[in-house]
Amino acid sequence: MNKILVPPIKCQGIKTKLVPLILSCAANVKFSRWIEPFMGSGVVGLNARRPVALFADLNPHPIRFYSAIKEGTVTPEIARSFLEKEGEQLEKIGEKHYYDIRERFNEHGSPLDFLFLSRACFNGMIRFNGKGKFNVPFCRKPERFARAYITKIVNQIVHFQTAIRHYQWDFACRDFEKTILQANADDLIYSNCKQKVVLITDIA
Repeated sequence: MNKILVPPIKCQGIKTKLVPLILSCAANVKFSRWIEPFMGSGVVGLNARRPVALFADLNPHPIRFYSAIKEGTVTPEIARSFLEKEGEQLEKIGEKHYYDIRERFNEHGSPLDFLFLSRACFNGMIRFNGKGKFNVPFCRKPERFARAYITKIVNQIVHFQTAIRHYQWDFACRDFEKTILQANADDLIYSNCKQKVVLITDIA
């Protein structure tokens, strides 16, 4: 297959290296719609490139971020400007600025703040406490957002934006059981469970 596309949201456990294996399992399966009940970073669906897809996750923040790309409130240009501005402040002020952004995100849930945190937090972790607040510490790299790094992130947003414009992709924040119940008999459900690829096409 072509070069694996990496999504703009970084998180632990991302399935980038497993994409060829996962997609090979579905290569000879005929189906109308691709469904992911646990979207996560979105790397599998991004590379599956199905014309019709439903991406769902119980975590509202990745869904909100990709929905913002679909709606046009987050664009490559907007993201570049945002990351350049906040990156300069991070380099100037240091980790205090990271925690200011984290506090702002926990109050308002901005998709751009979520992007910043996913790229500046420790080890690319996406973790929330019992109150639903993002609580991952700073990666301790004030120079994190160098120009080349920002360009890399922006290009990843371009890949997702291009796909969303060409395909009928929907995003939903909901429990996986509700997502599965929405499937039709000719849909394919992709789920990663305990490192095993699960593809479901026979919906009663």
